[in-house]
Amino acid sequence: MSAIEDIRQSLEPEFERLDALISKSLDSSNTLMNQVIGNYLSHKGKQLRPMLVMLTAELFGGVNDNTLTAAASVEILHNASLIHDDVVDDSDCRHGHKTINAVWDNHVAVLVGDFFVSNALQLATVTGDLRVIRAIADLGKLLSLGEMDQIYNARFHELDEEAYFKVISHKTASLFVTCVSMGAYCRGVDDERLDAIRRFAELFGRCFQIKDDIFDYFDSKAIGKPTGNDLREGKVTLPLLHALTSAPDEERRREMAAMLRSESSLTDAQIRELILFARENGGVDYAYSLMERMRDEAAVILDRFDSPVTSRLLALLDFVIAREK
Repeated sequence: MSAIEDIRQSLEPEFERLDALISKSLDSSNTLMNQVIGNYLSHKGKQLRPMLVMLTAELFGGVNDNTLTAAASVEILHNASLIHDDVVDDSDCRHGHKTINAVWDNHVAVLVGDFFVSNALQLATVTGDLRVIRAIADLGKLLSLGEMDQIYNARFHELDEEAYFKVISHKTASLFVTCVSMGAYCRGVDDERLDAIRRFAELFGRCFQIKDDIFDYFDSKAIGKPTGNDLREGKVTLPLLHALTSAPDEERRREMAAMLRSESSLTDAQIRELILFARENGGVDYAYSLMERMRDEAAVILDRFDSPVTSRLLALLDFVIAREK
């Protein structure tokens, strides 16, 4: 049994309540809305984000009603961002399932995504905790900024690690930081312990995104997206960024950078060449080594807490780093 399956089993009653709460929140008087959402919810993901809300609450005392409400809120907002991303990227498939915009159209998908956003905010208000409400509102802003940062980097060819980490802090890590913040708030924790667990969540989110980016450099049907898809969308990720600055052949580095800065769309042959360049010049190895350093820092942070929950949090991070899809 994997770490995530073990954790889910230990939280099975809480997840049953969470799923019921999400379904109830997203129920409406509109038949089409219910049909689209019902089909969407039938394909649940790993639910890492609500899992982190619950584990953080357990770290500080235990899961209560507000914990589950906050977890539902952040999971719904996360899914809203995925629905809108699929429209922006014109994606027809996510993790092996047809997207809403592919089954219906962009109009329906945008409206469903908006409906998710409104319900996420409404659930946050149910907690009666202004910190939870502020956290979910701030998260919506950060997710949007992360997408805009990514678009800017692609259009204006920002090819450096600092710009890359700014993007993933906004569009990926912010979700995990919000999750642990909510879990802490729902147990009345708002002190230096919150700062520590937020740093853990930032490292967790960075590792999650780096591993996602590594997938783009290898063929795998399990991942659910074609190799080189990020480059097709103008996204230059960590393995290639590292190779562009560290490859021993300076002329080759300039050639690859010029290819990326060209105003023309990359061809399939160019994408294959860039992927091979990143792999042959240590880009993927560097990404893995960076994740391991982040994992070590995360473990030190968790050592500050005297709780058996820390072993599950670290196991979850190890799962994220080792996962194959």
